Parts: sequence; C-alpha cells; structure tokens
Amino acid sequence: MWTLLRVVTVKFATAANLNAAANQNTPSYSYVIVGAGSAGCVLANRLSEDVHESVLLLEAGPKDMLLGSLRLSWKIHMPAALTYNLCDDKYNWYYHTLPQAHMDNRVLYWPRGRVWGGSSSLNAMVYIRGHAEDYNRWQREGAEGWEYERCLPYFKKAQCHELGENRYRGGSGPLHVSRGKTNHPLHKAFIEAGQQAGYPFTDDMNGYQQEGLGWMDMTVHRGKRWSSASAYLRPALGRPNLKTEVRCLTTKILFDGNRAVGVEYTQDGQKKRVFADKEVILSGGAINSPQLLMLSGVGNADDLKQLDIPVVQHLPGVGSNLQDHLELYVQQQCTQPITLYKAQKPFTMVKIGLEWLTMFTGYGATAHLESGGFIRSRPHVTHPDIQFHFLPSQVIDHGRVASKIEAYQVHVGPMRSTSIGWLRLKSANPLDHPILQPNYLSNDMDVWEFRESVKLSREIFAQKAFDEFRGPEVQPGPQVQSDADIDAFVRRKADSAYHPSCTCKMGSPSDPMAVVDSNTRVLGLERLRVVDASIMPSIVSGNLNAPTIMMAEKAADIIRGRPPLSDPGVPVYRPATLNTQR
Repeated sequence: MWTLLRVVTVKFATAANLNAAANQNTPSYSYVIVGAGSAGCVLANRLSEDVHESVLLLEAGPKDMLLGSLRLSWKIHMPAALTYNLCDDKYNWYYHTLPQAHMDNRVLYWPRGRVWGGSSSLNAMVYIRGHAEDYNRWQREGAEGWEYERCLPYFKKAQCHELGENRYRGGSGPLHVSRGKTNHPLHKAFIEAGQQAGYPFTDDMNGYQQEGLGWMDMTVHRGKRWSSASAYLRPALGRPNLKTEVRCLTTKILFDGNRAVGVEYTQDGQKKRVFADKEVILSGGAINSPQLLMLSGVGNADDLKQLDIPVVQHLPGVGSNLQDHLELYVQQQCTQPITLYKAQKPFTMVKIGLEWLTMFTGYGATAHLESGGFIRSRPHVTHPDIQFHFLPSQVIDHGRVASKIEAYQVHVGPMRSTSIGWLRLKSANPLDHPILQPNYLSNDMDVWEFRESVKLSREIFAQKAFDEFRGPEVQPGPQVQSDADIDAFVRRKADSAYHPSCTCKMGSPSDPMAVVDSNTRVLGLERLRVVDASIMPSIVSGNLNAPTIMMAEKAADIIRGRPPLSDPGVPVYRPATLNTQR
C-alpha cells in the first residue's frame, strides 16, 4: 500500500489523469505546506498575505489549544510546564536514536513537536540566533545569499523585542521576545562569576556581541509561551485564503514527471489527496522532511530500491549530514533554600499554577533559563564554540524525574561538533519512525571539547560569587577529576539538546550532497521546496528556533519574488586577541 507509483522514467499519472482527479472534487491550493511548526506557521502567514493566493497548512498533530483556550492547554502555554510534554507522545513524535557506540551504547531520546507550533510549542523558549560567522560560513558552504548581513534583517523582521528596536533587534515583528523577570540571585551569581573568571558581560548575546555571559532572551510574552503558532498562525486564521488541517499524516508527495503537484495524506483513517497549483513546501523539520522525501522516491537511489520505493530523483544528501548539539549538566548543591526545589512540591505547584491561570504571572510565567552565555574553548578559535544555559534547579532525565535536592546547574556543550550522522527509512511505511544515527562523540575533538566544557563550568562555579550558595558538587561529583573520569562521565550523561538539523542541506547544485539550492528548491525537481532546520548547511552556534523562523521569513520573500533584505557592513564583535582563550 505504501509503494510509490513510479520511477523516474514512468509517470505517476499523466497531467490529464491529475486534472481528472482534480475535477472529482480533489481540492487544490496555490501552496500546500506540510508541517505547522516553527517554519510552517511563518510561511502560512506570509504566503497568505497575498489575497490572490490560497494556502493549505497540514499538521500531523493537533491544535495547540483545547476548545480555543490557552488555560485548558496549560501544559503547552505555561512556560514553567515545559517538561510535561517531554514525558509523553501527545504532542511529541518521541523519537529515539540508535545505540551510540561512543556513549556506552546508550539510546538517546529526541522529543520533536507534533502540534501547532511544532517544537516551538515544546521547547525551553530560549531565543538565540547563533553567531554572525555561522551565516558567513553558510555562504562559503554554497548557500549563496545567506551570509549574516542578509539574514540579520529577517531576524529583525520576525522579532518584537520588549527592549525596543535597534540595529540588531526588531521592534514590530510578530515574534515577541522578552527577558526574565525573576531577578533570581543565582542567575546574578552566575553572570558575576563569569566576569570573575575573566569572561566579558554581554548585554545582548543576539546583538553585536555574542561572546560572554549575560541575560538570555526568551520567546515568552505576557507570561505565556510565544510559539510560532501564537506569533504567526493564530493571527492569520481569519483569512479566507488560509485553510488548516490537523491530525493528518502526509505520506507521499505526488509527482507528474519531475514536478511536484500535490500530496497524499491520511486523516481519520481515510486516504486523501490535495493538489498545489504553484508549489509544495515541506516544513516538517530535520527528521520528517527527509523522511517524506525518501518515502516519495527522493533520496539515495540504492537505499530506496532496497525498500522497493521507485526512485523519482537520486539525491544522496537526503537524510545525510545530520548534526545536533549534545549537552550535559554540571550540578552543584545549594546551601540556601532558594532554588526551584520547593516550587516542585505538589502544594506549591498548585499555588503557582493558580496564579498563572488567573493572571499569567509568577513562577509559572518563565522557563527559568534566564541567564547563559557563550565562550571559546581554546585560543585561536574565532568565535564562541561552547554554550551555557544556567538554571536555578536540578533537572534529571529531561525533567521526567523530579528533582531531589536544593541545587543549581549549568547546561553546557560544544556548539560546532564535527561528528556527523544520518537518518534512513526503517521501512516504506510512513508510520515507522526513521532510523536515527547521530554518531555522537565519534571524533576526538568533540571528546576534548566536552572535557573542556566540564572544566570551564567547574571553574565558573568555583568563583567568589557562588561562595554563599555553593554546596558539594552533585554532578559530575568530586570523585570525577582525571581526564579519563571526565570522559567517562560525558559518555554516561551527555544528552541531546534537541537541535537535529542539516539533513536536507542547502548548497550549490555542483555539491553532490546538497538537497536544495539557495532558493530552497529541491534540486532536480520542480515546484518543490524544503524550508526548515533540515536545510541548514551546517549547525549554528546556538539554539535553532530563532534561526528556523528567520529562514522561513527569508524563504517567504524568495517564494513571493520580493527583493532580499540586507544590512551591509553591520559590525560584529571580535576579541581583542585570539592568542588567549578569554
């Protein structure tokens, strides 16, 4: 049933067949977008701004509101409740990797959003853009027109920062961005300790200077999670030219020759088809977009033939180049009862929940990841390659296990791993999760960078600013001191930061591993694009939600034929010397 209907030399159906199907009440739209996640919601909004175009947005999961109520869907919209949706598969694809040979053969858990807003409805709401050099590197890697000065205007176009507009921040976009409001003494101690250790303070790690420690931006607005569904989709739902469907799994792209003409999907147990008069756009994310391409006959021909999937286009890069960020927690016991430990007790949680439900304020109105930073691991690194997120609490097993003690922690990990993985189809059945092989820690430099991440985190925690709070080290623990012991701890405890990307990389048509060109069009095919984190040529130095939204904003202008925005010569911080690590 899942077998595709054609090879390159045999048509799925003639244009006449497809027109006949369309005449039998098969709906058609100008654009069919697959996936209502961080990118898909942006595209649905921007493409439906043109009143003469019609847009259909397909989402495998449900809406992000129950009976139209934010409060009834508090597990999504209360920022502090973010771990609830990591514990089950209600809004979550709930993926797992293959056993990782360099991590004690552990199987790692990969939550991905399956709901309006996608992973922006599940994530920790950290708004980080990455470094300017990430985008300049993309340009060198073949993504023509994606250098920093041509990406920054789209970050700004998307953003409405509560601190107002400047050359780096946007002040009138749909994506509300704010700073933390708790003023927690442990956040202050972390930033001060960073300065005592010799790192600069940065007042905006998304602006002129990423390097240093400071206050982080969050996609939280008036105490509520501000996902791409809140920012882009809900404001557009009243447009007559935008239609949405939920709980529908797209199983196949329909082709006429090498032209994408629509998709097939299942909904309520029924198989349905819809046609695209202009384009089919995949925005399913770094796992689902390559999976759908391969199910539809676009990928490595040898792999597809083994599953009896007829080949439409041989593109060996589909599912290759898989990149992710690993992180671990360095945890310290706190001598004062000021962490979030008591806030996780049932009676206190009820009080916090009631305050949020009635006023959208209090400890429920933040994800508590309010401070962080970026540093360089060693001399001669041109821009930061280690990231910190500080949390005045203890997290165990992705938050699926309650915290045990008064403790604080820093999430830390390298930003530009050289370990590259892949994903492949398990079968030709769209219901089967693909095989995920990130190849974590398969390169010696990644092991060294993690070892340094632990040492540098410990150094910050040892500064005077933490003296009044510092208890015994919880993790790795005082017994873990030698390089070999630290490496063993990393293998045992490092976990995904939930940033899979790069599996349909953007690049030059001359690059045999490129999947889309610089205009996001799938190579060798017509009327088919991919717009999501999968098309990143390489992973950026930071969280992926803000870059994915930026990419969708930029792609929307490309699709609409608008001239690209640019900010030539925008200045970016450079360290006074690269001869030292700080």
